[in-house]
Amino acid sequence: MRRALAGGAGLCAAALLACAPPAPRSGLTLLFLRRSPAASLGGLSWAPDPDHSRLVALDGRLRVARSFTSPRLANPVAVAALGGALLVTERTGEGVVFDTTGRPLREWDSPNLASLYAAHGTEVVAVRSPYYIPQFAAEPDTAPLIRVLDTLGRPAGRLATIHVPPVPFLAQLVNAGAVALGPDGSVYFAPLVRDEIRKYGPGGALRWTAQRGLFRTEADPEFLPPKGRDIAVRDALVNVALALGPDGRLYALGSDDSSATRLRVDALDTAGGAILATRHLGVRETAVAVDARGGLVTFDADSLLGGPAPPERETFTPTFALPDVHGDTVLLARFAGKVTLVNFWASWCDPCREEFPHMAQLYRELDREDFEIVAISDDVDRGKMAAFLREYRPPFPILVGGGRMKQIYHYRGLPYSVLLDRRGRIIERIFGFGGAAEFTKLRQTIANEVRAP
Repeated sequence: MRRALAGGAGLCAAALLACAPPAPRSGLTLLFLRRSPAASLGGLSWAPDPDHSRLVALDGRLRVARSFTSPRLANPVAVAALGGALLVTERTGEGVVFDTTGRPLREWDSPNLASLYAAHGTEVVAVRSPYYIPQFAAEPDTAPLIRVLDTLGRPAGRLATIHVPPVPFLAQLVNAGAVALGPDGSVYFAPLVRDEIRKYGPGGALRWTAQRGLFRTEADPEFLPPKGRDIAVRDALVNVALALGPDGRLYALGSDDSSATRLRVDALDTAGGAILATRHLGVRETAVAVDARGGLVTFDADSLLGGPAPPERETFTPTFALPDVHGDTVLLARFAGKVTLVNFWASWCDPCREEFPHMAQLYRELDREDFEIVAISDDVDRGKMAAFLREYRPPFPILVGGGRMKQIYHYRGLPYSVLLDRRGRIIERIFGFGGAAEFTKLRQTIANEVRAP
């Protein structure tokens, strides 16, 4: 995913339970931004903005009041209030806790292959993430559906057990879903691939199950006949996100078709699970809020996040002083005055192997007076790093990170790149390898930056 500047499209608003004026009213609480749940803390609505690798806080008129980025924020997909702090779910499942100034307080690894977190007060729960299912893996029928954690991310309990489908290797997909945590300790869970929304009591007892009636019959996902090396699954994507509103209702962001290309919002009574209202969302209705009277209003998320000026660029930190393959120390300061792509890679990373030829071509095309690439290996095994370099013969400088880079720069996976301006400030972060199309966009970004005064 690329870190790009938000657009400035015109505002689009529509009422869910009542007619809405053409501009944001006051007293609004954001529930969902795009496909992510928001959180209320300190009189502001906090939401992830993964395209900018940041969190944003919106006031009661849904104007951006503040935002922050961090090296620990690679691809945030959800945020929840944890006491007076913010618990952020990273796409790859890590939990990161920040104070409202953006200072990281603690971080923990995912208790599942990838997790989604919900919190209320000082309680935390984790479920299998609907945003990222990294692999097909079987699990026993005794595995917990919902994990209870303490505020340090350590296991503290478990609620309910998973459903093992006829194809056991699809257990991660079948048991992934959206989650919300109520003030009384009740947990609301909505499976990604099933037309159900469930309420579990604090002890794990199932209180109710709600359904929208989307399908006459429902079947578990199954593998489709293979086509070459591609593995496809027949499923229906149903639930996207859950949020508890300030009015005490549960709001479910879900699919209006089998692929979640069209979305809907349902408001549910938390006592019995009755669906009280439904809104079918248009293409530009990508942010959902509730007003002080309990009316829901939808907006264009790009318009809410847009503004007259882009986010202020942050300085790339920490700086580095690392040996190159000849043992000579190279400092980040060596690249001052040039637009620079800092790339992190390793010999065992298959996407890195795909990316290196594109970087080599980019390096050869652009003038050394304006642009540089420095690629930092995070290999522990120097022999494997050397074999990789003999195979690909990169024309740009290679530095030796010695397996310590992830702990220092907190990236979530490789490859990971940071594009810096001439003053060493971050233009954008690039997570993973997006193919030739990504490098076409990157060339244009670099060209624009080189021309900038």
